[in-house]
Amino acid sequence: MSIPEMEQSPCLSVSHVSKRFGEGCEYCLSPDAKLERNICPYCHTVHAVRDVSMNLYPGEIVGIVGESGSGKSTFMQCLYFDQQATEGEVRAIPFDGGVQNLLTLSSQHKRKVRNTVLGMVYQNPYLGLRMNFSSMSNIAEQMIAAGNRNVEAMRARGNELLDKVNIPLNRAGEPPKQFSGGMQQRVQIAKALSNNPPILLLDEVTTGLDLSVQASVLDLILQIKRDFGVSMLVVSHDLGVIRMLADRTFVMLNGQVIESGLTDQILEDPQHAYTQQLVYSLL
Repeated sequence: MSIPEMEQSPCLSVSHVSKRFGEGCEYCLSPDAKLERNICPYCHTVHAVRDVSMNLYPGEIVGIVGESGSGKSTFMQCLYFDQQATEGEVRAIPFDGGVQNLLTLSSQHKRKVRNTVLGMVYQNPYLGLRMNFSSMSNIAEQMIAAGNRNVEAMRARGNELLDKVNIPLNRAGEPPKQFSGGMQQRVQIAKALSNNPPILLLDEVTTGLDLSVQASVLDLILQIKRDFGVSMLVVSHDLGVIRMLADRTFVMLNGQVIESGLTDQILEDPQHAYTQQLVYSLL
């Protein structure tokens, strides 16, 4: 990071966020409970996310890495209100100066956060795009949701963003279902940037893409950071992706953060046995 953390305020602050599927019991709700792969041995509640806290600073990319079932994608879904967190606090300075807990907002205010403060790029483009709409219409839809009614402004913004993500403008009228997986992710990124949100959430955006396509998408993400100054949370099971993108990294296992720090530090001197296993797999 170019500026020490203590000299600036986080744009997104996450405190003690948990997500449970089930009621929980006296045993598993204890902070010291020992759970086998997130599941309570007594009441069988699934603790998908357990007491996760982190800050995201302006212009920073934070990586969240872990195996399938580690809770990283569920955590991201809680931040974007696709899942309702069981407990915790999330505050965003770009929304209201960080006064309110976003998790307790009304549905109307949550939609405002989704439309203006956060941009989301899903692993599965079918979750983030209307596949039968044109690429331009996908961008316009997001802008309309934020209150924009100026057709010329929407067209100009759409052209700007599609050009930025390297979608030929002569294909702006085509629906994403006609595009390759890499192009669909690029349209998703353009849509997520429609209303110039200060924070982007990216969930496994390169999974399933060919290596050459992965590399071009990762280059695009870094270019967007440089050009827009947007902060990003990036979820991936691939530490190689995190190494390329992230300033800081959080390692998740069984719903919990087990290690965090500067990405270079994590790679050079991993402390937890699971993190060591991840790092050694890159060698």
